[in-house]
Amino acid sequence: MPGAPSVAGVRRPDLYPDDIDGNGPIRISSRDVQGAAIKDFLSTPCTAFQGATRIAAGRLADVALAVKAAMDASPAASFLTFDDTTGKVVDLDLRGAEAEIAARLEQRATAAEGESRAPGPADAEGESPRGGRGRPRLGVVAREVTLLPRHWDWLAEQPGGASQALRRLVDEARRGDGGRSRTRAARAAAYAFMSAMAGDRPGFEEAARALFAGDRARFAEHARLWPPDIRAYAEALAGNEAA
Repeated sequence: MPGAPSVAGVRRPDLYPDDIDGNGPIRISSRDVQGAAIKDFLSTPCTAFQGATRIAAGRLADVALAVKAAMDASPAASFLTFDDTTGKVVDLDLRGAEAEIAARLEQRATAAEGESRAPGPADAEGESPRGGRGRPRLGVVAREVTLLPRHWDWLAEQPGGASQALRRLVDEARRGDGGRSRTRAARAAAYAFMSAMAGDRPGFEEAARALFAGDRARFAEHARLWPPDIRAYAEALAGNEAA
C-alpha cells in the first residue's frame, strides 16, 4: 500500500523569456510551452481508491494506468481518483488501451491550457516584447482584471506600470498572509475529499466542524471509526496547511 500522499500544489509554467544575458533574445516556441503544460498536467499529484482502500498515489499519468489495471482485475469494484491539491475527484476516461488513455489525458491537458489563457492580446505592459531584448518574461500569464477608474489611475502612476504594480501588491499580500490562504485551501481540500468518501460515515459532521475549527485532536476522535486509508488521506490533506 502506498505511503502517505505527498500533497503539493502544481504550477503551470508559461515560459516566454526574451534576453536573459544580453547576448540576444532566447525564443521558446508555442510547442515548447504547450509541451511543458502537458507535462505538468500529467504530473498532477493524485491518489486513487478502490472502495475504501488506497491503491495508488503519484503522478496523474501513472495513477490513471494503475486504476485501469485495478479495474480490469476487479470490474465490479468502485474506483475514485482525487487531486492531492484540491481534494476533488478527477474524472478519468479509462476506456481502451494504455496508449489511448495517455492520448486522451494529453488532449485534456491541451484543452485546459487553451481555456486558461485569456482571449485577446497578452498584457505586455512593463515587459519587453517577446522578440526583443530586456528582462525575461518567465511565467507571466495574461488574465482579465476588472477595476474601477480610480484604481487604474493609481496603478498607472506606479513604477513599472499596472502589471508590475499588481504583481508587487500580490507578493506583499502573500508575504503578509501568515499562511491563512494555505490553511483555507488545505481545509477545503480535506472537506471535498471527506464529503465524497466519508459523507455518510459516522462522525462526519463533527469531524467537519473540527476540521474548520483547526482542532486536530477532535477531528481524529470523530474520524477514528472511518476506514484507515480514508482517515489517513483526509488527515494528510488537512495537514498540508502546516506544510
